[in-house]
Amino acid sequence: MSLSSDTPQGVADTLGYLQHHLQELTERQHVSESNINSTLAALTAQLQQLTQLVANPPLSLPAAPNTPPPPIPSPPASLSPALPTRRTRPKLSCPLDFNRERHNSRAFLNSCSLYIRLAPEQFQDEQERILWALTFFKGGRATKWSENIFRQKVNTGIFPIQTWGEFEQQFQLHFLPANTEADAINALEGTSYHQGNRTVDDYLDSFQALVSDAGYTDPQTLVVKFRRGLRVGIQS
Repeated sequence: MSLSSDTPQGVADTLGYLQHHLQELTERQHVSESNINSTLAALTAQLQQLTQLVANPPLSLPAAPNTPPPPIPSPPASLSPALPTRRTRPKLSCPLDFNRERHNSRAFLNSCSLYIRLAPEQFQDEQERILWALTFFKGGRATKWSENIFRQKVNTGIFPIQTWGEFEQQFQLHFLPANTEADAINALEGTSYHQGNRTVDDYLDSFQALVSDAGYTDPQTLVVKFRRGLRVGIQS
């Protein structure tokens, strides 16, 4: 298609683009028709083969190969049931030997009770708990009290203390004075609780025991008394 020389340039460009696009569409149509014809020819050939196979079936089908079935894959290790982990218990420290000193009587009893509470499986019954605690009675009145218990067992054939609760009561009766609170208050109001030649750690342990027995809870009072009891060189 030819254009006159006086055709505007914009119209000429547009007509040229439309002619080119029309030519591409025509070529694509020819290609599509060719592909469709090839596909129809292939399908027709396959249909003819199937028709012949149905009309003239083979005498026997080839036997399937006698091969074992594939093994069942094992589950990945990440999906395998995990074995239960055994919880490890922290190592427990046994109570220190008890020699009847007043300032460590309550600490000894608390230490025994805590050990029994954390490791109950180590004791078959109440009597084993009591016998275990008595093994730490060494020196002074503590040893005499322990020996007296075993002497009663020999004389009567019956262990005189049957339960751990009864042991705690007897221990408090013999080794924790009835006026513990009054004694602690008197000590804190005097100078006998002062550090002296002891280390700061020993002084702190003794001070905390006195405060617990006295029932003091006011923080300001505790700070004042604690600093007052320190040696002069380390009070500030």
